[in-house]
Amino acid sequence: MDDPRSQRLFGDSLVAPGDLAASPFRVDRDRIVSSPFFARLAGVTQVISPGGAGLLVHNRMTHSLKVAQVARAIAERVVSSDKSDLCEKLGGCDPDVVEAAALAHDLGHPPFGHLGERVLDQVARQRLRIPDGFEGNAQSYRIVTSTEIRGQATIGLNLTNAVRAAILKYPWTRHGTARYMDPAPRGAAPLPDDPDGGSLKFGAYGTEVDDMIAARAPFAGRVADWQQTIEASVMDTADDIAYAIHDLEDVYRVGVLQQGAVAAELMAWQRWGPDSDPTRAGGAIESLRRQLHRKDGWMANDDAFAAAVELVRAELVDGLLARPFDGSLETEAQVAAFSATWTRRLVESIELTGQPAVRSGHVQLATAQWHEVQILKFVQNRFVLARPDLALHQRGQGRLLASLVEALLAWITDPDEEQRIPSRLRDLVELAETELPAGTTDRVALARGRGVIDFVAGLTDNQAVGLMDALSGRSRQLWTDAFVL
Repeated sequence: MDDPRSQRLFGDSLVAPGDLAASPFRVDRDRIVSSPFFARLAGVTQVISPGGAGLLVHNRMTHSLKVAQVARAIAERVVSSDKSDLCEKLGGCDPDVVEAAALAHDLGHPPFGHLGERVLDQVARQRLRIPDGFEGNAQSYRIVTSTEIRGQATIGLNLTNAVRAAILKYPWTRHGTARYMDPAPRGAAPLPDDPDGGSLKFGAYGTEVDDMIAARAPFAGRVADWQQTIEASVMDTADDIAYAIHDLEDVYRVGVLQQGAVAAELMAWQRWGPDSDPTRAGGAIESLRRQLHRKDGWMANDDAFAAAVELVRAELVDGLLARPFDGSLETEAQVAAFSATWTRRLVESIELTGQPAVRSGHVQLATAQWHEVQILKFVQNRFVLARPDLALHQRGQGRLLASLVEALLAWITDPDEEQRIPSRLRDLVELAETELPAGTTDRVALARGRGVIDFVAGLTDNQAVGLMDALSGRSRQLWTDAFVL
C-alpha cells in the first residue's frame, strides 16, 4: 500500500489474505462491524434505555447504522459535486472511509449513553486522578488503536490512516492547544466543573496521541491541525442529522414527546420573539437564539431561525405529533415519511467550503438547514432530556456506575483475591501500566484506575447492572453473570 491514506496502524502483515482483494477501506468497515466492540453497541443506550421501552427505540448500534447510511449519502454527494477538485485538494472523500468511520464513531460509548460518559469522566478525574479523564470519542479511538498486551496480543482493529483520521471529530487531546484558541473549535470548551482541566470534548488520550498524529499525517498541509478531515466532517454532520431526526422517532414512539408542550413553546416565541419572558413559554427558545448568536455568529441568522421554527412547528407539531403513536401501520408510515423527508432535505443541503469557520468543518449544512437542525435538537433537549422523570432514572444509573468502579477497585486491590481477578480486567490494567511513562508517580494506582474505567466502559447496560448486582450480593444467579468477566 503506497498510498499513505490506506496504510495501517500495525502493518500489512496483519491483513488477512482474503482482505487483499477488497478496498482497504471496505476491509476496515468489515473489521468494525464484525468486532465484539460493535456487537456490544446493541446493548448500549442511545437516548432512552431499551430495557424500559422494549425494542422500539434506537440503541447505539442502530444509531451507528443510520449515521453510516446518512454519511455515505453525503459523501457520494460531495465527491460528485462541482467542487470535486477542492475535495481532492483537502485530502479526498471516499464513501467507504466515511461509512467505516460512522460505524466506529461510538465504539467507546459506555453504558447508559452520555450520562455514563459524564459519570466516568468525573470519577476518572476527581476520584482516580487520571489527567485525561474519560471521553467517549477518545475511548473509541483507544479501542481501534490499542496495540498489545505482554508484547504479543493485538487488541486494536488495525485500521487505515484515513479511517482513523475520519473517526476524529475532535482531533486534539484534552490538554492540547485547541482549548486555548480564540475562538476555540466546537467541543474545545472548558470543563464545566474545572475550567483549567482541559477541553470538554477531545478525540484521543495522551496514550494514543502518536497514533493520532500518524493517522492525520497524510492530511498535513491540507487541513489545519485542529480541523477535521473532510471525511470526519461528513461523519460528524451525519451524526448531527441522525440525532436530530432519528432520536425524535424514539420519543414520539414511546409517548414522551407531547404535542401541546412543544406547540406552546414554538407558538409563544413566534408571537413574542426577542421579547419572550424567560420564565414562560417561548423563553427557552429565545435563549437558544441568543446562544447561537453568542457561540455561532458565523452562521446565526434571525430570518433563518424564524423560518426554521415555523417549519418545525408545521411538520413536527402539526404533522407528526398531531396523532399519538399507536403502533398502527398508518402511524408507522408517518414516522417513516417524516424521517425520509427530513433526511433528504438535510443531505441535499450539504455544502463543501475551503475556508470554514473555526467552529465548523469543511462539510456543512446550508444556513436554513443548519438552523432547522438546531430547532429539532432543541425540542429533544427541552422536552425529553430535561424531564424530571428521566433525571430520576439517570441519577440511579449514574450512582450504579460510580459504585461499580469503586467495587471493582476494591476487588483488584484485595491481596486475597489476586488469583481470582477477571482476566480481561487484569489485561486492561497491565496494558494501562505499560503505557505510562517511566518514573510516573502513583504508577500502579493510575494503571488500576484506567484499567477499571476501560473495563466498565466496555460493558452493555445490562452487563453493568448485572455485575453490580453480583458484587453487591443481590444476584442469585451464579454462572450467568460470568460472561461479563
